[in-house]
Amino acid sequence: MSVARQVVVEADGGSRGNPGPAGYGAVVIDPATGEPLAEAAEYIGVATNNVAEYRGLIAGLTAAKALFPDAGDALRVHVRMDSKLVVEQMSGRWKIKHPDMKPLAARAAAILPPSSVTYEWIPRAQNKHADRLANEAMDAGRDGRTWEASASTAALDTPSARTASAPPPVQGPPGDQAAGAARARAALAAARGAAAPEGLFPMPGAQEPEPPVEAAPVTGAAAPAAEPSAAPGAEPSEAPVASAPEPSTARVAPAPEPSATPVASAPEPTATPQTGWGSSPDLGAPATLVLLRHGETALTPQKRFSGSGGTDPELSATGRDQAERAAAHFAALGTVQEIVSSPLRRCRETAAAVAARLGLDVHVDEGLRETDFGAWEGLTFGEVRERHGDDLTAWLASPDAAPTGGGESFAEVAGRVAAARDRIVARYAGRTVLLVTHVTPIKTLVRLALGAPPEALFRMELSAASISAVAYYGDGNASVRLLNDTSHLR
Repeated sequence: MSVARQVVVEADGGSRGNPGPAGYGAVVIDPATGEPLAEAAEYIGVATNNVAEYRGLIAGLTAAKALFPDAGDALRVHVRMDSKLVVEQMSGRWKIKHPDMKPLAARAAAILPPSSVTYEWIPRAQNKHADRLANEAMDAGRDGRTWEASASTAALDTPSARTASAPPPVQGPPGDQAAGAARARAALAAARGAAAPEGLFPMPGAQEPEPPVEAAPVTGAAAPAAEPSAAPGAEPSEAPVASAPEPSTARVAPAPEPSATPVASAPEPTATPQTGWGSSPDLGAPATLVLLRHGETALTPQKRFSGSGGTDPELSATGRDQAERAAAHFAALGTVQEIVSSPLRRCRETAAAVAARLGLDVHVDEGLRETDFGAWEGLTFGEVRERHGDDLTAWLASPDAAPTGGGESFAEVAGRVAAARDRIVARYAGRTVLLVTHVTPIKTLVRLALGAPPEALFRMELSAASISAVAYYGDGNASVRLLNDTSHLR
């Protein structure tokens, strides 16, 4: 026979930027004494406030269930949160319209029978314990640490009036709180598939991220200029839109499979699935590729093609300053766990600046190098148009056309970039990896993630030392999180 038991769950979540670095906190409380029975907190990477709040709810409900596995349907949980959105949606009074919230709400609702859970909105001042847990988790993530219950001081902010509006407790055997917490840790560790360290109290499925459709603001996107000055992969990073044939008159052939010879009918390298959120998506932690374009070289302000077949220039003084600013930005965030760089000097120098701040090694992947522009290396777009006009027109019209003199087509570049992506995602599953690379590889990764056609390369702005980000999930879903962010350079 199940033993009747009642607990209170207080949960919260926060995002420093909304979206930005985010974390959640939850505490399970004995309503008779006000004593905390278990705590949970976790840094979850870049997410919105709403996603973090839902994650806190999921953690709290899971912890309550794990604490009292013998209670069964007799367990009653009273949830107290300062998120009006979560409380009203989970109570059924507000519809859940945002697609990002639906899978999280469904997960929360599936933990316990709906009749076992009640919800109450409380002012922020009455939710200090969970709020402090969330902030401790965000601080830990910023510092590259994992939140640990044994080091938490959140209980010091436990409000004395926390039981005032909680329903009267259903009394059961007193039990041993320490044993209950141990059972909870074991249950949560089993759900994660690994042993939990003593004192660490994460939710099961702690690898579950926010839904990938939570995107950060896109900055720096520019409308096509009347006379752009460079191509994708050229140092200026502005696409030659005006000279390219319109999509209605120029058919763009798909790119080949990774490492295949360009053939007009070859399939496009894929990055996005054909399933979607309605087909049991994998919500495991993604491999998040943070894409940093290298800093300026002497060729950048001159708007010259600079690929992998030229002089391999070093960073200019401006470029070195940009690299240091990027390094300071990533050090403050504390989210980068690995660094992978193009083999070209300007990228290795940029990566080295970040690595020095973060205390990480730099790994090199040949697939991240810039396009080989052949005879166009070192020339401006106008000079290429004067000297190699027919070849330039063909190059703008088809991803299978290569620059004059044995350069690489965009189809070839897409193939090796897709292969590099697959290697990196497989090697660093569930981790945040900084890729220091070039205009064409970054635009290609974004294009493939969006499932956009090859001509999309000519529709993106990408500044020197800008930051973009794409998350890759186990079911093949990809989510573009950020594009051309230069706020760290200001």
